[in-house]
Amino acid sequence: MTFSPTLIAIAGIVVLVVLLVLLILSRIKVAGPNQAFLVTGQRGKSVTSASGERSTDLSGQKVVMGASVFVIPVVQKLHTIDLSSRRIPVGIRGAVSKQGIKCDLEGVAIVKVGGNEGSIRAAAQRFLNQQAGIEVFTSEVLAGALRSIVGRLTIEEIIRDRAAFASAVAEEAESALTGQGLILDTFQLQDIQAEGSYLADLGRPEAARVLKEAAIAEARAKQAAEQEQLLAQEAIAIANRQLNLKQAEISAEIDAAKAQAAAAGPLAQAAQDQQVLLEQEKVAGRTAALKERQLDTEVRKPADADRYRIEQQAEANKNAAIFRAEAERQSTIAAAQATAEQARLSGEGERARRSALADAEAIEGEKKGEAERLRRQAIAAAVESEGAADASAILARGQAEAKAMDQRSQAFATYGEAAVLDLLVKVLPEIVSAASAPISAIDKMTVISTDGAAGVTKSVAANVAQGLQLSSDLTGVDLGKMLSRLGGASAVEAAGRTEPADGAAARSAADRDGKARTIPVD
Repeated sequence: MTFSPTLIAIAGIVVLVVLLVLLILSRIKVAGPNQAFLVTGQRGKSVTSASGERSTDLSGQKVVMGASVFVIPVVQKLHTIDLSSRRIPVGIRGAVSKQGIKCDLEGVAIVKVGGNEGSIRAAAQRFLNQQAGIEVFTSEVLAGALRSIVGRLTIEEIIRDRAAFASAVAEEAESALTGQGLILDTFQLQDIQAEGSYLADLGRPEAARVLKEAAIAEARAKQAAEQEQLLAQEAIAIANRQLNLKQAEISAEIDAAKAQAAAAGPLAQAAQDQQVLLEQEKVAGRTAALKERQLDTEVRKPADADRYRIEQQAEANKNAAIFRAEAERQSTIAAAQATAEQARLSGEGERARRSALADAEAIEGEKKGEAERLRRQAIAAAVESEGAADASAILARGQAEAKAMDQRSQAFATYGEAAVLDLLVKVLPEIVSAASAPISAIDKMTVISTDGAAGVTKSVAANVAQGLQLSSDLTGVDLGKMLSRLGGASAVEAAGRTEPADGAAARSAADRDGKARTIPVD
């Protein structure tokens, strides 16, 4: 088969166009986000320095970041700079600190190529064909900066403020890295080791302090725990004591209630007997009072009325006799005067007058004597009536008292020795008071006795005992045995008990209502 020349020419043109398109596409380059393209091949501008030297600037180098660029074949050349960050470990050995102590430091730095055209051109000039050298260069620069900073600081300062130390290292290395188109993002100090046991010794005081504080805190906690335990035990003991006291109190109350219940019967009977005695005593008193009023109504007041009537009658008779005698006297005197006047007038008058006057005086004397006799008789009658009335009153009172005594004796016979005891308890304070009366009248007294001031109370007690013995001898009733038998032994013991020797002796005696009372002797 034979192709025409025209067809061959067209096919050649098409192939050429395709090849040209492929060539053009192959020369278009797109930069990644961590890449920078540097296109060279153009001539830079000629500049003249201040010293007059002529040179070519870097304007002929085209820097492309994050964009596409067409690289003219043969004329231009494309270079790529990696803008990624690099983690570079930095370590130095034997660095001397401010105190002259050698130490080893380990750190890490994050370094990258700067993101502007100047940094990219500077980095491209130094590290374009040896970008792995960036790490070595950065490590050496930072190592130098570390040695420089360590020499100006103490190990304590480095440890206490690592951020300030890292900032100082970054400032120290910044100028060197920036000149190479590099940027130090961060620098961190990871570890520091001092020569010998310096760091261990440096922390020992603090560790000892911490250990001391821990031991103190542990001891205090233990002490607090023991105190709390003791307080808890004390609280338990107090609670047990209160429980025991409460149980004892309850037991005592139960015993008291039982004793009270057991004694309720005799006490009630004694109270009832006492009430009966009191009621009978009241009845006897009221009966005596009634008798007294009956005596006043039936005897005394009538006798007083009779006496008053007789006295008034005697007084009236006396006055009548006096009036009559006076009238007779006046009549006699008038007659005598008339007679005397007549005798005077008659010559015989004077003698007769004198005689008449003597007779009149004799008559007057007789009249006065009669009046006095009548008055005395009236007084005697009145006295006799009064005496009779008093005798009747005394008789009625005696009868009432005898009847009251009969009733009392009947009551005493009914209640026997209890009534005698009641009477004895009533009079016992009077006996004790009488026994102590001579001593109470003494203003100042000196006691000469081996017993001291207690001898006074013994003397009073002896007087009381003697009084009781004398009463027993006179009445024939053994009062001591009776008191002991009837439960009154306490009264006898109180009477014979020696009082406290403090000078203010006092003793107990049964008062009238049966309650004990204290009688001061001084």
